[in-house]
Amino acid sequence: MLSVTMVEYEFRELRFPRDASRAEVRAALTEAAEYGHWELVRVTLFWGGVRRATLRRKIIRVRRTA
Repeated sequence: MLSVTMVEYEFRELRFPRDASRAEVRAALTEAAEYGHWELVRVTLFWGGVRRATLRRKIIRVRRTA
């Protein structure tokens, strides 16, 4: 019998002001990826220059074995 499990993710949204440099944004996203195990899903740039980054990571459910 084939057991199919759906992968569940948790999401996090980061907003960066218009005066944040690309280097600052890149450093913040790299830190979130490296230490928090987040992966980048989407970056949206708004008219005012505000950036919104959407991050996700897998939710790992531990199954009871005994």
